[in-house]
Amino acid sequence: MVLRKKEEIAEIKKRLLAHYPSAKTELIYNNLYELVVDVILSAQCTDKRVNIITPALFKKYPNIEALAKANVEDVKELIKTCSFFNNKAKNLVAMAKTVVEKYDGKIPEDEKELIKLPGIGRKTANVIMIEYFKKNLMAVDTHVFRVAHRLGLSDAKTRDATEKDLVEAFKTDLHSIHQAMVLFGRYICKAKNPKCEECFLYELCNSEDKKILNRDNPVS
Repeated sequence: MVLRKKEEIAEIKKRLLAHYPSAKTELIYNNLYELVVDVILSAQCTDKRVNIITPALFKKYPNIEALAKANVEDVKELIKTCSFFNNKAKNLVAMAKTVVEKYDGKIPEDEKELIKLPGIGRKTANVIMIEYFKKNLMAVDTHVFRVAHRLGLSDAKTRDATEKDLVEAFKTDLHSIHQAMVLFGRYICKAKNPKCEECFLYELCNSEDKKILNRDNPVS
């Protein structure tokens, strides 16, 4: 359920887009193949860690065909510092094999088809479509979930329901808003010790986590 008035939502949207005018993922990639691998690895793992892992992985497996022929144990070794590396290694190789065998080596550019690939769920597919194709979609990770609730944009208990509330609230520019909310949640509206003194949405926040500050000069 969206808890904000239309004018408040419009102001939140305006400020997010103004503060992050060209927001994009912090994952490093050169093509769709690398992005898909990055996003699969990033589940419950930081982008910083993924960016440390992937250079060696992409050097050995530079494309989907190479990864499809990979030994799972070798992939595990290359990504072992990533969370849940055992399952992720299996999913990466299975994903690549599926793309080669069922899609002639071309990664699907459709959300519904992406979800059919091993290791790719709804959120993962949405992140890929948002980042690579700039689709008007919303993906809810831990940062977006936290920000949405702190700003009163949703009171839903699940990520899927929160996604629905955010789509209903913002309607357009969803790909840009998603990226902005991720960065906002990662660096300002953090889970612990949020930087309320730096927050450009401070007076629009009524979260219990909000710090009481002397804001003599409100954010304009």
